[in-house]
Amino acid sequence: MSNEEWIEIGTVVAPHALDGAVRVYPNTDFPERFLEPGKRWLQQGDREPEPVELLGGRYIPGKGLYVVKLAGIEYRDQAEALRDAKLLVPESDRPTLEEDEYHVRDLLKLEVFNQLTGEAIGVVVDIIPAGNDLLEVQLHKQPELPSEKSNAPIPNRKSKIRKKRPKPGKPVTVLIPFVKEIVPVVDLKNRRMEIAPPPGLL
Repeated sequence: MSNEEWIEIGTVVAPHALDGAVRVYPNTDFPERFLEPGKRWLQQGDREPEPVELLGGRYIPGKGLYVVKLAGIEYRDQAEALRDAKLLVPESDRPTLEEDEYHVRDLLKLEVFNQLTGEAIGVVVDIIPAGNDLLEVQLHKQPELPSEKSNAPIPNRKSKIRKKRPKPGKPVTVLIPFVKEIVPVVDLKNRRMEIAPPPGLL
């Protein structure tokens, strides 16, 4: 399989205890990826992914991590060698989603349009997990930045989203709550979404 046919579900960040278990930072909204036994794939650096059997796992409350046990990894030094390795599943192993649910990777690079004006605003560059997920959108029209000497936040009294002054040379982005009222249209086929921004959001 090529890299385009894999979905990254997590990254090994550290060994756990002495029995070869590893801590994994998740990159998926499906906890069963780390809890249910079965075949997964490991990719270390630029190597080809290799199959590995996941024997089981558990969530660590408060840390946002999972502890998983992999077949053949029985000692801490073996677990240490897996640090920064990626856990993968095949593209074909996508869970079935409910209506108005989306895979994160399908939302990335979608073109964002203002439903009220028809204007192309920007492109989705990241999804930030929160109470309601936030779409990070890189603006097509980059505003002129204030003086570099000031580190104060950019004033924006109308918006509840506090915008920090971007570093010089870094593209300006905005955070848009991913809720139906603000993002009424997600058209994956045509790689676009439409937003109805409340006053002050942009």
